[in-house]
Amino acid sequence: MNRPILRLYGLVVVLFALLVGFTSRWTIFQASALRANSLNRRTEERQVRVDRGRILAADGSVLAHSVPGSEGTFERRYPSGEEFANAIGYSYQDLSKTGLERYRNAPLEGLAPSGLQAILDQLQGASDRGDEVVTTLDPRAQRTAIAALGGHEGAVVALDPRTGAVRVMVSAPSFDPNAMRSPATAAKVTRAGGSPLVNRATEYGYAPGSTFKIVTATAAFETGAFTPSSTLSGRDGIAVSGVPLHNDQHESFGQLTLTAALAKSVNTVWAQVAERVGKQTLARYMGRFGFNALPQLDYPAGEMTPSGPYDERGRLLAPTSPQIDVGRMGIGQDKLRVTPLQMAEVAATVADHGRLMAPHLTNRIVNPEGQTIETIAPRVQSVVMKPATAAAITTMMEAVVNEGTGTPAQIPGVQVAGKTGTAETEVGTALNNVWFIAFAPAANPTVAIAVTLKGVPGYGAAYAAPVAKQVMEVLLHD
Repeated sequence: MNRPILRLYGLVVVLFALLVGFTSRWTIFQASALRANSLNRRTEERQVRVDRGRILAADGSVLAHSVPGSEGTFERRYPSGEEFANAIGYSYQDLSKTGLERYRNAPLEGLAPSGLQAILDQLQGASDRGDEVVTTLDPRAQRTAIAALGGHEGAVVALDPRTGAVRVMVSAPSFDPNAMRSPATAAKVTRAGGSPLVNRATEYGYAPGSTFKIVTATAAFETGAFTPSSTLSGRDGIAVSGVPLHNDQHESFGQLTLTAALAKSVNTVWAQVAERVGKQTLARYMGRFGFNALPQLDYPAGEMTPSGPYDERGRLLAPTSPQIDVGRMGIGQDKLRVTPLQMAEVAATVADHGRLMAPHLTNRIVNPEGQTIETIAPRVQSVVMKPATAAAITTMMEAVVNEGTGTPAQIPGVQVAGKTGTAETEVGTALNNVWFIAFAPAANPTVAIAVTLKGVPGYGAAYAAPVAKQVMEVLLHD
């Protein structure tokens, strides 16, 4: 073969390689980015012409499905209305997507994981039908949580501590995702009081009050600085960071064990513990629990907020910041803002002997032929504490429910371990943001829960604990 022909052959090979490279870039390597581009009209047109897959509850109930529209299009419907709105979200061409509809968009639209597979599917005549997403959500427990909140603003998150499966995710007030189909009705939802489009289970958050003492206890026991039988003064008005700290109703105590101090929720005792543990150590254990980072949930990052201390401008602070009063942070005050999802993870970690399982809303994905193509396996997010520490804290949380502030959460025949929390919304007012976290049965937990209610005239024991009790009763008998 002469030299000119060899040069021509080489040029053809190079041009062919460039063609393959650029084609592969968009069809394989950057296919997902191209699909997500808001300027890609082809993707937008495809969305309304695909028979989007159903979203199902754990018992098979249909939470979202598509129905035929006009001219070969499909429209989304949500049979459960408000009940699962914040967890499931919505999907409409004019309003984009939220919640699980957004996070699991690719399988729901029937999009192959790679551009190459998508091409093969088209060549094989694959239909425009999406996969089903089967969730871990329990409809009976979800409805129980909604009813138990009684119209108050708040949220409930329940997990299976052994796997991280989200059994309940309720945010109140909620909204009807069917109303988001029309721009006029969607505008009414957006303007409604109580910010119904905000998922209070995963976004923003409130001061956790005394529920955070579980985190402080973990750091204290893991480092060996304290044991449950260690004693400290529970006197009212003890100086913390140079400023007197008061117990609820200025109640004063003598020397108390940490077990008794948790059962009675004595602020001055636990603030002293936090001061002695120190910012660095407390920050380390907060990190193990998942604070100061987005939750590892299969849910859009833009619809979740890290739990941790925030400054006056709403900026997340490191727990070691000079702006932090470690004594007050250690009792769930100061600048802390946490979500119910995060506090449910705290309870679940103690319940699972010190392991934090990554939370997940999806159980499995099923193709149109009924074959399971992906199962979400349980995954350890972090090992937070030793089993012995978790056992000690469990015993202390049992005392909270048996004879302390959490007695309204008692379930006949079932040992519950829990912790109440109350945070004043504004000093001098009678309204509080209240909490309760718990797990049960204490010896072999199958459910962990966090409940919060905003602006109620009372304490976590009176408002949040009964909600948790009702939801746990349903989940324990399912």
